[in-house]
Amino acid sequence: MIIQRVVLNSRPGKNGVPVAENFRLEQSTIADTVQAGQVRVKTLYLSVDPYMRCRMNEDTGSDYLQPWQLSEVADGGGIGVVEESKHDNLAKGDFVTSFTWPWQTVAILDGSLLQKLVPQLVNGRLSYFLGAAGITGLTALLGIREKGHVTAGANQTMVVSGAAGACGSLAGQIGRLEGCSRVVGIAGTDEKCSILVQEMGFDAAINYKKEDVAKQLRELCPGGVDVYFDNVGGDISDTVISQMNQNSHIILCGQISQYNKDVPYPPPLPPDIEKIQKERNITRERFLVLNYMDKQEASVLQLCQWIQEGKLKVRETVVEGLANIGAAFQSMMNGGNIGKQIVSVSK
Repeated sequence: MIIQRVVLNSRPGKNGVPVAENFRLEQSTIADTVQAGQVRVKTLYLSVDPYMRCRMNEDTGSDYLQPWQLSEVADGGGIGVVEESKHDNLAKGDFVTSFTWPWQTVAILDGSLLQKLVPQLVNGRLSYFLGAAGITGLTALLGIREKGHVTAGANQTMVVSGAAGACGSLAGQIGRLEGCSRVVGIAGTDEKCSILVQEMGFDAAINYKKEDVAKQLRELCPGGVDVYFDNVGGDISDTVISQMNQNSHIILCGQISQYNKDVPYPPPLPPDIEKIQKERNITRERFLVLNYMDKQEASVLQLCQWIQEGKLKVRETVVEGLANIGAAFQSMMNGGNIGKQIVSVSK
């Protein structure tokens, strides 16, 4: 069977900025027959995420991420529909997902590595299982619950950087749902800041490209910062940490400002900021959602309930066509999207 797939065409270099041309669309073939335990799936949606930048390097710098190989098909979170099955628990027409879905139009996969989806849980919006009801939502929810130490009624203030991105836009809302009394986002355009406040219930948002972040934080968080959901690292995070309270908590989700630099993860703090962190006993521990998969099922159900109740607002930036996945990746890394970046492969 003839298919289309996207392979890694070139590496941007450890300190380089990824571009669409780092990926290549090509024609390939897969077997015409499905073996016992396998399923043939048509790809519907693929997820494009910041962590994938690490997979473009020969060394990902991580013990849980494998690098993509040159001229080999890329992979990541994906959703598809079963077209043919020789797996006992999967039937034609089932919707399924995987963290290691190949970037191709049709694939033959091991059925035991797929998770069956229930579209009704997300009001039929299947792509939500790659974002708000998937690994992105789990990262936000479990990060806050496991590392944020949010206590209802404790009058805590949360700040979220990268707040208009896939994880940040959910984290701020979840912080409020879990009990924070004030939530402030940091984003890079007036449009993003407006969406955070008007659609997603943030109390305020700071445009770091136009405003003095330190000054705005002092005005918007007069009682200091108790919980910081850190999606970016770098100068913005140093500014937030300098205004954090005694015994406060950093949820170390991502460091997108550092992904194009050859530095360890998590990147070390500057000496003056590290001094503040230690003196104020601010926790800053690496958070990896894969370590909490025993809580996945209950957490996904909680996320789906909030979505159904309208308490968790979801934004997606959807790009049509497998051929455009490289451009979608470049846009996402440049901060061009609002919410989750999704590529729609087939209808």
